[in-house]
Amino acid sequence: MPIPADSSHKPQSALPKPPLFPTGQIVATPGALELLQRHGLTPWPFITRHVEGDWGDLDAEDAALNRAAVTDGSRILSAYAVEGSRLWVITDAVHDEDGNRQSTCLLLPEEY
Repeated sequence: MPIPADSSHKPQSALPKPPLFPTGQIVATPGALELLQRHGLTPWPFITRHVEGDWGDLDAEDAALNRAAVTDGSRILSAYAVEGSRLWVITDAVHDEDGNRQSTCLLLPEEY
């Protein structure tokens, strides 16, 4: 029997998670763009994982700092393996006048 296209019939795990925080403006360094292009990737899966709290390849201490940063407004860092390289996604701790984070950047560790 076919599964209906209606999202209410999808398993809970198939539904997207709500973002934990706003990204602000999304930017990327030349090195990050080149890495993604070389491997035929787009930034969106990494950004989605980042805002959903999938921090990638972080140790327990850094993951705990990220969880705290969601509420205290400090920097949030995710690190993902991409074909033998690492891609960082950083949402800054700088906020606008409304208290929203101003930007999220995709970059390589050596560009930090």
